[in-house]
Amino acid sequence: MRLNLPSPRRFRHPLARALSLLVGVAVVGVLLVFGLALAGVLLLGGGVWLAWRQWRRPRMPANSATQPGKPAPEVLEGEFVVIRQGPVAH
Repeated sequence: MRLNLPSPRRFRHPLARALSLLVGVAVVGVLLVFGLALAGVLLLGGGVWLAWRQWRRPRMPANSATQPGKPAPEVLEGEFVVIRQGPVAH
């Protein structure tokens, strides 16, 4: 299926064509400036938020496993329970 849209009406007068071109370029320029300003605000806010989160994170004490002379543990000990799930009812 082919989509048939009415063709946009083009001005015949050269001054009207030039003016519509300038208006179109101005609109695109304004949108570009607002878009870049918004991107800058978001990047700056994200950077400040990440710096704040990093600064507020509690400091970890030195772990005994990372001290020289002691090897790092290879197995994490723990308990687990296997949960058997029956057929799923839809």
